[in-house]
Amino acid sequence: MLDILPLLNLVVEKNASDLHLAVGRPPTVRRYGRLIDVKGAPLTPEDTAQLVSQIIPERCRRELEEVGTTDFAYALADKGRFRVSAFHQKGSIGVTLRLIPSKLLSFEEICLPPTVKELLRRPRGLLLVTGPTGSGKTTTLATMLDYVNSTFDHHIITIEDPIEYYHNHRKSIVTQREVHVDVPSFAEGLRRSLRQDPDVIMVGEMRDLETISAAITAAETGHLVLATLHTTGSARTVDRIIDAFPQEQQEQIRVQLSVSLVGVISQVIMPRADRPGLQAAFELMVMTSAIENHIRKNETFKIISSIQTSKNLGMQMLDDHLYELYTQGRINEEYLLLRAQSPRDLRTKLGLG
Repeated sequence: MLDILPLLNLVVEKNASDLHLAVGRPPTVRRYGRLIDVKGAPLTPEDTAQLVSQIIPERCRRELEEVGTTDFAYALADKGRFRVSAFHQKGSIGVTLRLIPSKLLSFEEICLPPTVKELLRRPRGLLLVTGPTGSGKTTTLATMLDYVNSTFDHHIITIEDPIEYYHNHRKSIVTQREVHVDVPSFAEGLRRSLRQDPDVIMVGEMRDLETISAAITAAETGHLVLATLHTTGSARTVDRIIDAFPQEQQEQIRVQLSVSLVGVISQVIMPRADRPGLQAAFELMVMTSAIENHIRKNETFKIISSIQTSKNLGMQMLDDHLYELYTQGRINEEYLLLRAQSPRDLRTKLGLG
């Protein structure tokens, strides 16, 4: 009988980020962006079903059977916690486990622009962290919350699916609610949180219209709301929020968003070139009267030029940060061009034509 615990221990020991259990292939870990097979025979459908059965909660077992996929968190004693996604595929079960780092990182460790600290001092508004899946958004949010928790006497409420980083009470009180365990949905958690005397509300993901609408309302009514979206770039993020609403509501949402949005942090992640590990790169948009005007007038394509001309306000373009990391030797040319939003311009800058 296969035992999942040695595999989880291996992920922790090797400082890997993910473990994949897929039929027809040996257990596979992702380490610094690369997939590496663990020695052993390819897994059978019986193997993957047996492995997930050792860690899956009963409510998630039912969801896996009825819906075809389920997400939950699993704690490996005091060694680490995993975010687990189990799913049906081609008649068998597949599993992906993401190791949640136990150590909260500082702004300097993840290269998060210091201007973000000023945004976290705002008494109200919507602050978004965006990027593709696996780009480190959860770690960035955890760093931001830890800063608030250590600096201010606030009540912080998080609504997550599942809870990933645990935050102890420090200067702040931290209330962490898990979707499907403590509260039925993100939107419901947001609505209920307004009656719980919050100062800061963190929403794990704005994944539907109801949640987006509740987040904007919470930001408008005097709370700082932190949330994530699977978009890249500030302009695309604004468009994605507005496009989530029916056509007849979009004009009103542009006005609401122009007033409530305080900033957008967009990020990507890649292997480091100078040592083992991962490196994040960030774009930062801070709301100004010019950007507010662009959003209200449906001219989001002008946001990029506003960021480019507002470096004195702490804003930065993603490609500029990538180039800076490249000149410091932290990332190589391949990932510089792979993660860039305008690779052609960077190729010209590098003299590659």
